[in-house]
Amino acid sequence: MWLCNSSIGRKVIMSVTGLALILFLTFHACMNVVALINGDAYNMICEMLGANWYAVAATCGLAALVVIHIVYAFILTIQNNRARGNNKYAITDKPEKVEWASQNMLALGVIIMLGMILHLWNFWWNMMAAELIPGMDTFYATDGMHWITETFSNPVYVVLYLIWLCAIWFHLTHGMWSAMQTMGLSGRVWFNRWKLIGQIYSTIIMLMFAAVVVVKYICSLGVCC
Repeated sequence: MWLCNSSIGRKVIMSVTGLALILFLTFHACMNVVALINGDAYNMICEMLGANWYAVAATCGLAALVVIHIVYAFILTIQNNRARGNNKYAITDKPEKVEWASQNMLALGVIIMLGMILHLWNFWWNMMAAELIPGMDTFYATDGMHWITETFSNPVYVVLYLIWLCAIWFHLTHGMWSAMQTMGLSGRVWFNRWKLIGQIYSTIIMLMFAAVVVVKYICSLGVCC
């Protein structure tokens, strides 16, 4: 199948899974902002997206997208390194028109994966997993505000999450326009437009996430709330 065996096919898979994950991030960011507006409303959403069959199915689908995206990222990286051969060891100047994020997508991906593991441990494990695994404490399983407050009252977690969000921002600003280019939706006119759209969109989404982290930390200091 050309999607799996050809370089273009692999890039298409990377693009489609990447865009699907961006849609998830958009939903997740909108959901998180609710926590800043009304804690009870946020907990209602958490309860609705608890261990229900549709939430579990969506989580499995999301996990599959993440795995496919990561696997193909490593495949394409290995493929590109092999194509360069010995040239990859030559000392050369960085191309002026190549973005920093483009040159460091693998490193950014590793940081994002580590942040994802931390995030799953702090939230998914204590919420959905708590309801699915027999014997786990389910008292706060649907109390998302409890876990947000507890996690972001710790300055270490605050710093780690902000670093993670910065890595995602760099990844998205490159990934969005790159995906559009791969799928043939970026010509001469739209190339720079997609880059600008990607930067604005990524900034808005990451600021929504960062706002929750920063505001909840400030609240934990007794400055507000």
